[in-house]
Amino acid sequence: MGSATRGEELVAFLHSDISGLNRGRSVPLSELESRLATGVGWVPADQALTPFGPIAEPNPWGSVGDLRLLPDRSTEVRVDLWEDVSPLHLLLCDATNTDGSPWDACPRTLLKDALARLERETGLRLISSFEQEFMLLGPDPGPGFSFEAQRLVEPFGPLAFAALRQAGLEPETFLPEYGPGQFEIPCAPTWGLAAADRAATMREVVREVARRLGYRASFAAISDPEGVGNGVHIHMSFVDPEGRPATYDPDRKGGLSQAASRFAAGILEHLPALCAFTAPSVISYLRLSPHHWSAGFGTMSERDREATIRIPPLVEISNGDPARQFNLEFRAADAAACPHLALAALVLAGLGGILDELPEPALVEGDPSEMDEAERDRLGVRPLPNSLEEAIEALESDATVRSWFSRDLLDCYLSVKRTEISLLEATEPREACERYLRVY
Repeated sequence: MGSATRGEELVAFLHSDISGLNRGRSVPLSELESRLATGVGWVPADQALTPFGPIAEPNPWGSVGDLRLLPDRSTEVRVDLWEDVSPLHLLLCDATNTDGSPWDACPRTLLKDALARLERETGLRLISSFEQEFMLLGPDPGPGFSFEAQRLVEPFGPLAFAALRQAGLEPETFLPEYGPGQFEIPCAPTWGLAAADRAATMREVVREVARRLGYRASFAAISDPEGVGNGVHIHMSFVDPEGRPATYDPDRKGGLSQAASRFAAGILEHLPALCAFTAPSVISYLRLSPHHWSAGFGTMSERDREATIRIPPLVEISNGDPARQFNLEFRAADAAACPHLALAALVLAGLGGILDELPEPALVEGDPSEMDEAERDRLGVRPLPNSLEEAIEALESDATVRSWFSRDLLDCYLSVKRTEISLLEATEPREACERYLRVY
């Protein structure tokens, strides 16, 4: 089937919104160059769209106002692997005012500002990557972690790798994960803004490959209340103004530099409120509990996959520079989170920890759920919120975290989340999981 049957190629101008979904408009490829400077029209109240459709009410804008979605050419993705469908062609956009000035409720602009503050006030630049797990919804998924599971979905793996490479997202490995039908394709680390952009576009590329093969790919936090969840593990490290790694210090506890340790302390200090942004779905909290290979307590540990902040091991067999592979891994996140909003919140919390010179957090060994309360208090270990409602309450009680966001963005976010909760109020956990699976 030739390209003539595919119609005119369209290019999507997408905005990664506060619900963690990419929304926007498409233009003909023939108009792309002329549209780069002016973008496409958008509506402020679109930011108040809930994952399930209805616009949250109240929201700061109602029916009033206009915006532009201005594309960033560096985010362009074009995947053309199939003769019978048009290429997947998209650019990510900043939402701006109609004169091109920054809109104060745009998550991508918030992340840009947070990264600029980090560099301006500490000299540090962030390097990051997002490990995103997903489910392929289809026939018999095969055993977890098995090669059989990989081959049963053939040729999904090779096509996903080819598509991600064509998109410039630098996939590293393809692996079946623990849960039935669960997979992961980590992409290489890059600068902070580009890492969040990659996270947003990677989801669309994976979904596209799955669609072409008769699957549905879902990044929802959990597919079964009794099952294994899909996490988003956000890796973070730093370089100094000369470009030298600034996360590793072999002479300090856990190998963390002082700045990295204080950055982690800032995240743990505000963790309950941060969960409202990093684990922002009703079903996120079916996953965030002890013994689910995610995180149930606010801890930092070496190698422990149930720590909120994990210090991954160094790979020593290649004689590489340990400082260049050393990083912090934040594990209390999932793909209902807007990657730009989640990373901005983590950066601002970590920056506060550095500027306030917070005490270095304890390196926790053992299972916090088996410790008595006195031991957890001694180590500064607190449980994560038990629900999205608790996370929202923690956000409303944390004046520092609230201060990072414009009034409109915060009010809109809280309204979206309260509406999301209300839409699932009478829903059993299994049905809630199914609804999120269809959306994410």
